[in-house]
Amino acid sequence: MHDYYLLGRSGLRVSRLALGTMNFGTDGFHAAYGKTEAEAEPIFRRYLEAGGNFIDTADFYTAGESERILGRLIAAAGARDRLVLTSKFTNSVDPTDPNASGNGRKHMIRAVEASLRRLGTDYLDLYLLHTWDRITPVEEVVRTFDDLVRAGKIRYAGLSDVPAWYAARAQSVAEAHLLTPMISLQLPYSLVARGIEPEYVPMAQSLGLGLTAWSPIGGGLLSGKYRRTADGLTGAGRLGGAGGNGRPVGDRDWRVIEALESVAAELGRSMAQVAINWVATQPAVGSVIIGASSPEQVDGNLAALDFEIPRELRDRLARASAEPLATPYSMFTPEYQSWIVSPGLGIGDKPAGYAPPVLNRAA
Repeated sequence: MHDYYLLGRSGLRVSRLALGTMNFGTDGFHAAYGKTEAEAEPIFRRYLEAGGNFIDTADFYTAGESERILGRLIAAAGARDRLVLTSKFTNSVDPTDPNASGNGRKHMIRAVEASLRRLGTDYLDLYLLHTWDRITPVEEVVRTFDDLVRAGKIRYAGLSDVPAWYAARAQSVAEAHLLTPMISLQLPYSLVARGIEPEYVPMAQSLGLGLTAWSPIGGGLLSGKYRRTADGLTGAGRLGGAGGNGRPVGDRDWRVIEALESVAAELGRSMAQVAINWVATQPAVGSVIIGASSPEQVDGNLAALDFEIPRELRDRLARASAEPLATPYSMFTPEYQSWIVSPGLGIGDKPAGYAPPVLNRAA
């Protein structure tokens, strides 16, 4: 049975694994590994057949072709109402026009109208700011999100790849003025990219944002395709070649890969499945975006939630992927606080069982 959970502090029910469609289409920035519509269709269909309902795209993906392909596939499947369709805005659609990019009100409205046309729908279930542009007032973004909800263009609002303080500010503005809240925050997260943990995770838990993790297998690094060489790495994938296609691969990365390989072998699972499972079961994570180049890869990724990683194996992965906490985050650990803040005492928030999880499913 496919389980669905609320995204952030909302009533929107989504699959724990979302289908990313950055590779739907063969135009633009992502064309090198893009799929034609004929190749994308069985990937999309397999995800739906498995019960998945959370679809992620953006106006920037394959120069808008991802949205156009998705629109046709959704219409052909007659699946619009059952899907949670997500798109994003920020990146330029016209380099000659300064207002055809960024997060200002003019571009937001222009971008959502264009996405709706390409997708062949009159509303988006979730609309995200794609990337912080560093200059647009956060109040303008939040107010425009609220206007788009009131106009029926979008149902929910969220953010992607913004500073934690910006997300907190946006949510606080929305709460203070009874505007549409943010329910989702997309961020890169994997065993080789755990930088969001000290700041974003507690912020999301406190302010009601469900984290949607992208690149859970580290851009392919954790897929099991690659092996270490004297010049960097080698393997049949986008990272193959010296230096990992521009990504520096250091000793810590290889420690993670080795630990992941050993855990996967003990569990009888692929490295990618274990990597996705680990991300999906981390605190504050509401959903994980998976990509696929074939229907078989969809099946493999969806099977990532069919097992549990035992505590001792999670600990092995945690030790291999851990990075020292910088000050002041090192002062917020249980070890530091039990030494300085409340020495000799066990102080907690709520006892175990105070708020047991709710799942409407027969045992």
